[in-house]
Amino acid sequence: MREIVIVGGGYAGFYTAWGLEKKVRRGEARVTVVDPRPYMTYQPFLPEVVAGSVEARHAAVSLRRHLRRTRLIAGSVTEIRNSARTVTVRPESGPSFDLRYDVLVVTAGAVTRTFPIPGLHDHAYGLKHVEEAVAIRDRLLTSFDRAASLPPGPERARLLTVTVVGGGFSGVEGFGELLSLATALLKQYPEIGPEEPAFHLVEARGRILPEVTDRPGAWVVRSLEKRGARVHLDTQLVSAENGHVRLSDGTAYDSGLLVWAAGNAANPIVHNHTDLPVDERGLLTVRADLRVSTDTGVVADVWAAGDDASVPDLAAGRPGARTVPNAQHAVRQGRLLAKNIVAALRGRPVKEYRHRSLGVVATLGMGRGIFQYRSLVIKGFPAWLMHRGYHVLAIPSWERKARVFAVWVTAALYGRDIVSLASVQHPREAFVSHGEPRRAEEPPVREDRLTA
Repeated sequence: MREIVIVGGGYAGFYTAWGLEKKVRRGEARVTVVDPRPYMTYQPFLPEVVAGSVEARHAAVSLRRHLRRTRLIAGSVTEIRNSARTVTVRPESGPSFDLRYDVLVVTAGAVTRTFPIPGLHDHAYGLKHVEEAVAIRDRLLTSFDRAASLPPGPERARLLTVTVVGGGFSGVEGFGELLSLATALLKQYPEIGPEEPAFHLVEARGRILPEVTDRPGAWVVRSLEKRGARVHLDTQLVSAENGHVRLSDGTAYDSGLLVWAAGNAANPIVHNHTDLPVDERGLLTVRADLRVSTDTGVVADVWAAGDDASVPDLAAGRPGARTVPNAQHAVRQGRLLAKNIVAALRGRPVKEYRHRSLGVVATLGMGRGIFQYRSLVIKGFPAWLMHRGYHVLAIPSWERKARVFAVWVTAALYGRDIVSLASVQHPREAFVSHGEPRRAEEPPVREDRLTA
């Protein structure tokens, strides 16, 4: 029986494994997915997790619940040696081990791209995983609680200041949802004036949302500014030491929450720890049928898709075009990959990946959004409804669709839940401290100290 190993359980990896379960005959092959997380994150819902419009667990699709015939290994692949047909796996516990394969699928996913900016790693949150989205929401809610008990001054202003770096879809959607959440919170905090929260969106280029054309992008900027935000275009983050933000346009201020959403980079496993062919960006070079290839031919029995693969965009109609790393492509590539692997196992011809964009849609906060398909642009509430409708249909399984829809209905009737659960990041602190109050400037009890 052939061994099919899938590196990564994100969009492309999950849909590949899900498709193989439906198509591979018993005894024909065994499918193994290696991923450190036991779930696939539905990333388009992360901004709504930030805003409390979607429960965190509902944006995570359990691998074990849906991949019942697939062997799941909780660990990280640290090296791929195709010359020996093995990958090295570092499990969550225990020593590393080698895993042999007959067919390899690389869908490791991208990582957050960062730069050596002073203070960035000490104070910023990413926006790529559920844990980060939850932490961002709890940080904002906790800041409102603390600011409400302080007199006007620098510390109160710092707590009510939010900075998001990155004007792509992830950054703009997260920024819009945070702004919407803060506006809703003001009704619950009469101690805080509507002019006090300060929101800064920082983008290095001269426009935001590069996936839409210029005029809709400019409309989004105007819409955010009308809601009280400040958008810094052609501006870079220079420093964030001690929470003091300095921008390249000369602006400087203290920020209680810093979110970094300035793009993705190739996974280090693919970029640095494999003998498979990669391009100048560190992405695996693949053909349109998703087989890994070199200039001289395909690499036998090795496939790739998603953010770590440089896939030719046949629908673009121009030489050298590559598909952009987004959910639309990753999901569809994963589905085709399952079909192509089964076809290859049975000696049948494989198909090339070709997908024309269905358009782009983004949420800008509760009741606000933007949609564009070619020259058609829809703004405001209708676009927001389209965003919700598309993604509740796109998230895998009817069980997840029902849970998300139920939360939306509940929020429409009773409003968002505004309880901060920041303390869950240190769950044993109350037990160890015996109820002794801790000063705000004192660090929380570290979990590694608790278990030593």
